[in-house]
Formats: sequence, structure tokens, C-alpha cells
Amino acid sequence: MIHRQREGRVSLLRLEHGKVQALDLELCNELEETFNRAADWEDTDALVLTGAGSSFSAGVDLKRVLDGGAAYIENFLAAMDRAFAAVFRCPKPVVAAINGHAIAGGAVLACAADYRVMAQGKARIGVPELAVGVAFPWLALEIVRLSTPIEHLQELLYLAESYDADQALARGLIDAAQPADQVVARALSVAAKLAEQSPTAFALTKRQLRLDSLEEWRRHQASHDALVRMQWASPDTLERIRRALEALGKKG
Repeated sequence: MIHRQREGRVSLLRLEHGKVQALDLELCNELEETFNRAADWEDTDALVLTGAGSSFSAGVDLKRVLDGGAAYIENFLAAMDRAFAAVFRCPKPVVAAINGHAIAGGAVLACAADYRVMAQGKARIGVPELAVGVAFPWLALEIVRLSTPIEHLQELLYLAESYDADQALARGLIDAAQPADQVVARALSVAAKLAEQSPTAFALTKRQLRLDSLEEWRRHQASHDALVRMQWASPDTLERIRRALEALGKKG
């Protein structure tokens, strides 16, 4: 599900899972394992995360949510939290090469990186969770909050807007917009530059920037995310998800 390719001292990690790299229990578990192991890769000083085809990640596999019910939802949300946390706290530089759509959980995954390069053209980035009818887990919302300038946060979250690369750059949601065929190359270049820095200095700086968020997540995880699990598994939410999938099917 995650293909690793060495580019000098940078590891390029390519998500290859189904047609759109949808987040499910298995992919989240592999993301967690990969990024936890990456901290100990002696041949790697920085990482680039990208997707396959025309999608970075289209977000949560909602069909699996409907089919799996409450038991799957509980396991999946916990695995997704751990996956986001593994990327977010990785001590090495992480650059997201957003090669295509980064929607919902896919956008959160990109926002967990330290730097974001996005393809110009048809690709969109956004977090339409509220439009689908699901609440944000605490850490996912915190990751989005930290990566989005405050003046654009409510538009992104409450109005469930999505943006192309140039719009996302103008709103500070990404760091660079590139032609699609140059996204990975630009991301590798940025990662190589970051890899030149002192590993310990970078890791300590990143820890200082993100430690408060991770500690707050641990404090709120049990209470808030229990409510999120209940909300996702409620009959009303599952019906909203079903209708959202039907609408997507009609558009397709």
C-alpha cells in the first residue's frame, strides 16, 4: 500500500491503495507503521509523501464505514488517529507532494506534513466532513487548525470549501503550487534542502512546535473522541453518509 523509493538521502513514499488511496483500517495501520519506522531509517534524512494516479488521497473509505458499522468505526477512527499522529510527530522533515485530490482525511494527512506542494489543474484540497455529516476527531481538527491561517479556517471547515492549488496557496493552506508534472520533483528538492539541516536541531524545533498539540490530544482523546465515535456510528450519521455516497455515484 505504500511504495518506498530512495532519492539520495530522501525517501519517496507513494500511496498505492485502490483507485484513490482512500483511508481505511489497513492503510492507516500501514501509515502508522511506516512513519514510526522511518524515524530509524539510517539511509533517510527526509521524506516525501505522495499518491498514485490523479489522487493524493480522497479521504475516508465511507463505504467501508457503512458496511462495517460501529465495530469497524471504533477500530478505524483509532487507527486513523494513530496514522495522523505518526506523520505529525515524525522527527524527520516530511514534505507532502499533493499530486491530485486531497479531500477530507486526505487533506488532513497532507496538513500533517511540514511542507506542502500541490499540483495545479484539476486537483482540489478541502475538508468537507461537515457537509458529509461527520464530526472531526480532535487531532485531525488540530492538524487542520495549525496549518490554516485563522482568517480562512472557518470558511474551510464550516462551509466545507475545497480549493485548487492556486486558491489553496492564496489562503496559506499549501506552501507551493506547481505544474502537475513538477510536483514530486519540487517536493524532493525541498526535502533535500531540509535534509541538509542538523537532524537533532530540526527534530527539537518540530517537537517544540507540535508538542502542545500532541499533549492536548492525549488529554482530550478519551472524552472527545468517544463522542466522535458515537456520532459517526449514529443512525442519522450513517444515513447522511449513505446519501453522500449516492450523490457522488450520480456525479460519477
